[in-house]
Amino acid sequence: MSKFFASIEPQHRDFIEKQKLFFVASAAPASRVNVSPKSADTLRLIDERTAVYIDRTGSGNETAAHMRADGRLTFMFCALDGAPLILRLYGRGRALARGGAEYARLLRSAFGGTEPPGARQMILIDVQSVQTSCGFAVPLYDYAGERDGLDRWAASKGEQALDAYRREKNQQSIDGLPTGLFENEDLAAE
Repeated sequence: MSKFFASIEPQHRDFIEKQKLFFVASAAPASRVNVSPKSADTLRLIDERTAVYIDRTGSGNETAAHMRADGRLTFMFCALDGAPLILRLYGRGRALARGGAEYARLLRSAFGGTEPPGARQMILIDVQSVQTSCGFAVPLYDYAGERDGLDRWAASKGEQALDAYRREKNQQSIDGLPTGLFENEDLAAE
């Protein structure tokens, strides 16, 4: 049976902080729905209404494009071991530009000033509601560890090549929506 809550309660925080994996879902009018798995190692709960993760360079940037166009964002966590549970954070999201003041502040305060290789931006959700449901149908899995492929790929490219990759692959969604990834840079040049 599902239950709704107005904010992230202590038992929700405890559950979220134990997870190794979560999913981010976003959409915009007339676009594909995007669902992306994320490692929870770069996720932080800021308070009972705010969560953020460091988004790393990838082949697309759908979440940022959808937030610019629509703003709706969902984070979903599900127990893959122990007692069954599914927990969703529903809210409005925004991308925080790498190198921007809010990004720098959260990097210091929530992440100890450390970025993972390939950091592209932060994705912040202003939580409007929290839903829990049973999760009885979610299979049990054993956690085997983190993959290091993205770390190795980003480190081998270096910052200059990562910038070029982002400019080529991350400025539009697959549906042609702008992501705003270099928007602050463009405004600074004017």
